[in-house]
Amino acid sequence: MGLNAEQVEHFREHGYIAPIDVMSEDEAGQLRALLEEAEAAYPEQLHAEHRNNPHLVLPFFGAITTDPRIVDKVESLIGPDIMLWSTVLFAKAPQSGSFVSWHQDATYMAVGPHNDVTAWLALTPSHLGNGCVSVLPGTHKSGKVEHVDTFGDENILTRGQEVVGVDPSTAVHLELKPGQMSLHHPWVVHGSQPNRSDDRRIGLALQTYMGTDMRPTKGPQYVTHVRGGAVDDSWSVLPLPTDVCDDSGLANRQVANQSFADILYDGAEKRRKL
Repeated sequence: MGLNAEQVEHFREHGYIAPIDVMSEDEAGQLRALLEEAEAAYPEQLHAEHRNNPHLVLPFFGAITTDPRIVDKVESLIGPDIMLWSTVLFAKAPQSGSFVSWHQDATYMAVGPHNDVTAWLALTPSHLGNGCVSVLPGTHKSGKVEHVDTFGDENILTRGQEVVGVDPSTAVHLELKPGQMSLHHPWVVHGSQPNRSDDRRIGLALQTYMGTDMRPTKGPQYVTHVRGGAVDDSWSVLPLPTDVCDDSGLANRQVANQSFADILYDGAEKRRKL
């Protein structure tokens, strides 16, 4: 089932929708358990500095990327022909200082014209006390705004990129139960605070679902096909995995992560690890 007219209008006006029910808390808990089992078995592949594109090595996250409970909502915003640029696992340790600075998803992606949306699925409770996503409503209407690179040690973002001069008093905090998601516009300014709770705060960002009418402006770039019409030859298409961290999945993730890093760090003074 897609979004209703009121939800679509809210997204167009404010740049986000939340909360959206996707699955039960029990199902979200099962996904968390599968993730933590994989983290224990493959610590070199799934650690705090290696969170990009887990859907290419973990079949249970691969299945999430095409789940109609998510994709039907996405289709209401960008149409029926859909591909996915990347996923990022945001797992904040308890009582940690890790945060996400105010930023826009689309700033460093080197794609266009924009017909895309980011989904953020909660696997644990996500609230203000443990660093839920917060948005500045309506900021998507200004298009791209200036960012500065901070490379802050506790900033989760690649470059520590940050929008300056924002008014955090206008923020809306997208508090979610496990199994709920938010959707936000690629130009809406958003971020999150540290996790001051005693449990992990885990979310999977599907960043971003794109209409197949979009094209890379730098490359090569890699996507997965989600539904509808074929992906243009300007993209390289990667398959979803069949086994956890098998050789083909690891190779696909490596090439995608290298491209991901080359795009996101283009023009940066330094890089963090992949």
